[in-house]
Amino acid sequence: MSDDFDIVIAGGGMVGVSLALQLGAVLPAATTILLVEGVPIPAALDGGVPDYHPAFDARSTALSYSSRQIYEAMGVWEDLRQWLCAIESIHVSSRGRFGSTLLQASDYHWPALGYVVENAWLGNALIQQLYRQGRVEVRCPAKVVGARPEGKGVALQLEGEGPHSRFSAGLLLVADGAHSRLRDQLGIAVNEKPYRQHALVANIASAESHGGCAYERFTDTGPLALLPLLKAGGSENRSALVWTLPAVQARHLRDCSKTEFLNVLQERFGYRLGRLIKVGERHEYPLSLVQSSEQVRQGIVVMGNAAHALHPVAGQGFNLALRDVAELGRVLGQGIVAGQAPGDLKMLQRYQRRQQPDQDRTIQFSDRIPALFMHGDPMLGLGRDLALAGLDIMPSLKREFVRYAAGMGNGT
Repeated sequence: MSDDFDIVIAGGGMVGVSLALQLGAVLPAATTILLVEGVPIPAALDGGVPDYHPAFDARSTALSYSSRQIYEAMGVWEDLRQWLCAIESIHVSSRGRFGSTLLQASDYHWPALGYVVENAWLGNALIQQLYRQGRVEVRCPAKVVGARPEGKGVALQLEGEGPHSRFSAGLLLVADGAHSRLRDQLGIAVNEKPYRQHALVANIASAESHGGCAYERFTDTGPLALLPLLKAGGSENRSALVWTLPAVQARHLRDCSKTEFLNVLQERFGYRLGRLIKVGERHEYPLSLVQSSEQVRQGIVVMGNAAHALHPVAGQGFNLALRDVAELGRVLGQGIVAGQAPGDLKMLQRYQRRQQPDQDRTIQFSDRIPALFMHGDPMLGLGRDLALAGLDIMPSLKREFVRYAAGMGNGT
C-alpha cells in the first residue's frame, strides 16, 4: 500500500463508488486512486456478479435515462439491468384538479424514461464492477478524519488504518453524504432551507399492475409518487412510495395500523392501480434543501449529497450527482492528460463552471415545484391545470419537459 495518492475519494456510497468507477475508466493508468469507506462493503466475488433476489421492503432509487447513458459509458449497465424496472410512462396529476398529462418513452423512441433499482442491488453491482476494473484501491472500514492543505494537494489522516494513517493526496473528493463530517471539518459551510415537511417511504402492493408507469401526484400537503418495481415477496404488483407530508401527519402514518395507512393513501392517490392491498415497512425523514457554500478549493471537490441534497420530487438528486460525476471525470481526464495536477484550482473551477447551470436548474426545479402545487390560490391552480393539460397539445413543449425530466436537457 502506498502512502500517497493522486486522488482520494472519501465515501463509498453509491455516489462515491460511481465516482471511483468513472475516474478509473477515464483517467490515465498512472493516476493512483483510493476509495475510503467507513462502513463494511461487500467483498469481491469470484464470479464478479452478486446473486440477488428482490425483497418486498427494499429501498429503491430512480435512475433517469441520462444516468443509464453514464452507467453504460462506465461499462456497468449490463450488470445492473437484470434487476431494473423500466419506467415506460409517467402520469402527472394534481389531486382535485382537472390538469394531468401522460409522458411516454415510446413517443421519443427511447427504451424507457428511467428505471427503478433497489439500492442493495445497485450498490453491490457497482462495487463488484469496481473490483473487476482493478484501477482503484479500496480501504474499508476506514474514514478520512483529517484534511489540511499541503503544497498543491491535501494532507490526510485516516482512522482505522494502522501504519498508513497519514498520507497525502493531490485531490480529495468529499462524498460522505448530506451530513458530511469531513466537509464540516474542512470549514465548508452549508446553506440549509428546511421544508417543514417529512418524506414517508414504503413499498406498496396493488390489485392492478403498474404496467411500467410511474405516478407523480401533487396534493395540497405535498407530492405523492409511486414508482414501478419488479415483483417480490409474493406481490406481483409492487410500487415504491415517496409521500411528502407535514411532520405530524407523516409520523402518524408511519406508526398507524396498516389498514388505516392504506385507506388514507387510497383516498389521496385514487384507484389508478386498483385497490391498494399491502404496505411494507414505513420510514420517514425530514426534508431540507442543503447546499454546500463551496464545491471546489485547491485540491478539494465536494460531491453528491455533501454538495447538494434536494427535495425528492421527480427523483432528481442522485441523477444530478451522477451528472456531476460524469462532468468531473471529463474535466479531470482532459486536464491530467494535458499535464495539470489533479488538484489544480483552475481545472476544478472549470468543472464547476460547466456543471453549475445544470445544478442551478435542477435545484430550482425540485425546490419550486412542490410549493407551486401546494399553493391554494384558485387562479394559480387554474394556471397549473392549463400548464399540465397544455403539455398534451404542445408537442415541442412536452418534448423539452421530458428531456429535462430525463436529465437530457443539459447535453448529457
